[in-house]
Amino acid sequence: MPPTLTALVEFFRGFTRTYEVFIVVEQSTDGTLEIAAKQVAQQAHFQVIDNGPKRGKGHAVRSGMQRARGEIVFYMDADLSVPLAEVPPFLRHFEQSPTVDVLIGNRQHSMSRITRRQSPLREGMGKIFNRVLQTMALVDLRDTQCGFKAFRQAACREIFSRQQVEGFAFDVEVLLLASRLGYAVEDLPVEWINSPESHVEIVADSLRMLRDTWQIRRRLRHIHPLSDARIGGVPPNAARAGHEN
Repeated sequence: MPPTLTALVEFFRGFTRTYEVFIVVEQSTDGTLEIAAKQVAQQAHFQVIDNGPKRGKGHAVRSGMQRARGEIVFYMDADLSVPLAEVPPFLRHFEQSPTVDVLIGNRQHSMSRITRRQSPLREGMGKIFNRVLQTMALVDLRDTQCGFKAFRQAACREIFSRQQVEGFAFDVEVLLLASRLGYAVEDLPVEWINSPESHVEIVADSLRMLRDTWQIRRRLRHIHPLSDARIGGVPPNAARAGHEN
């Protein structure tokens, strides 16, 4: 956490936009909450959120996203496996593509830079998981689990007010909700620097994700596009018609 917070402070030192940074911490025994609060105590735009008892990554991310007020809202992993240098390209893409509502990092993209790879087992399990999703016709994306995603404010509000999964499958739920609600999703290449300190239990968490994904599929069957949704500020039907032409 200390190196990440130092990197965040340095990154935003030269930032020309208004911004806010939430550090969401669930209950732990290693003093993370106290360390984070002390380190950013003098940073007016930073806020450390005590998220209470440990419930899972999905719950932690939802807590931060629902507090966000910015026009563009990002969430990213605390180890910055996707470096902060990827933030400006995502912001530029939103500016250049007004019909896009959700942008996700894609480590499988041909232009992505993998500086430090995951273990072969973890990387293989991730690919299998995404193939399963495609086979089930759930999400037509090659990398649902990259922990670097950005949303326009309207999409963020509508998606995370409905998001419920508290474990690692929340990424799938978020993307399914985006699709069902009528928001336009695209992916971009990113740099990836895998953290060897990940706490993911490869087999057990993969099985939990498959179970949760099946439950998500059943729960979201009756979700329909929002009649008043704005895809990048444009009514959904107009946005799709423009894209097809």
